[in-house]
Amino acid sequence: MTTTPAPTLSAGEIAAAVRSGTLRAAEVAAQTLDRIERADPLLSAFIEVWREEALRRAAEVDARVDAGEHLPLAGVPIGVKGRRGLTTAGPLLAAGCVAVGATSVPGPGTVWQTWGLGRHGPTVNPWRHDRTPGGSSAGSAAAVAAGLVPLATGNDGAGSVRIPAAWCGVVGLKVGNGRLPTADRTGLMAPGVLARCVGDAAAYWRVVSGDAAPEPGEVVPDSDRAAVPNDAPTAVWSPDLGFDSPDPDVVAVAHAAAVRLTESGAIRRARPRAPLRLDDPAPAWLALRNPDAGPALTREAHRIRAANDGRLAALFADARLLLTPTAPTPPHGHDGPGERYSTALTWAFNLSGHPAISIPAGLGPDGCPVGLQLVAAHGAESLLLAVARAAEAHLGPWTSSCARI
Repeated sequence: MTTTPAPTLSAGEIAAAVRSGTLRAAEVAAQTLDRIERADPLLSAFIEVWREEALRRAAEVDARVDAGEHLPLAGVPIGVKGRRGLTTAGPLLAAGCVAVGATSVPGPGTVWQTWGLGRHGPTVNPWRHDRTPGGSSAGSAAAVAAGLVPLATGNDGAGSVRIPAAWCGVVGLKVGNGRLPTADRTGLMAPGVLARCVGDAAAYWRVVSGDAAPEPGEVVPDSDRAAVPNDAPTAVWSPDLGFDSPDPDVVAVAHAAAVRLTESGAIRRARPRAPLRLDDPAPAWLALRNPDAGPALTREAHRIRAANDGRLAALFADARLLLTPTAPTPPHGHDGPGERYSTALTWAFNLSGHPAISIPAGLGPDGCPVGLQLVAAHGAESLLLAVARAAEAHLGPWTSSCARI
């Protein structure tokens, strides 16, 4: 049996160790639960912790492994977003994950979604406890960033995975809208995951999508070759999507990361025929989320959506990726976000449905992480993850404990 503490391992390393018998899922679950009990009174990342149920599920995983069953995520402890998070975690549990608790989401009494309320009070950002972790997948991001779990689920209706990922310095994947089941009537919400490294986010995607990774030496069908680029894909940089005014310090950190990726050869800078200038998606998003929006607001929402869809289609005809800062501001304090929409650079892609991922770009002057958002064409999650994984090697020490799986 290994003596390596489970919290230092990636999801891929845990699963490999449990499958090989060098770790037991029950051991991993016990370590994880003990760590949560020590850290969560300060972090407040969880609404509920399911100790007895988690230990029972872990024992079942060990029995399945002992019986010869191959589980891609054997024994991986996960947090699930909110008390209803288990309803969408079925594929992950079937793959061997062990749900250890429900992570915090925004509490009652406020309209802003960039915070969380856990068992012990407001959820704090692990980097600065006087700042929020973002939201609404607040507890999931904080728990992953603090090393309590290697994976946590989220959902993203306007940036609710990507913004907390950016502010907590972790990876946050929003899958393409409509690619996975969701109960959201508007179609703006998409499932997602928070992880400490891209390899773990890719493992999540393979499980929930049924998209098996190619084995070494395996011939990749022509239809799948976009997921395994032979050369650096072209990318367009936009600091503001043509309508926003993000914080210059945030733009500087994200742009420096994009430049490093270009200089490293991970991407090639594309020169679009015209600068990307989207219409501000706020009126459209708000109208589509409002069941009482009248005909005039609904017509305007569809006009904005159609105009932006056309501009994004033109961009992705010339390039394979769009790069932006993830959030326009640093994380705010627990007293609220003020007048700024932290969703300014993310919710356009809930309207358009494109897959997007936030990866850590570096630290801002306040010592908090800044995210770099990568957006890809419809159906190109695998390309997005491949490029994000290539980026890990060039953007600093956040990859140091992440396995390449």
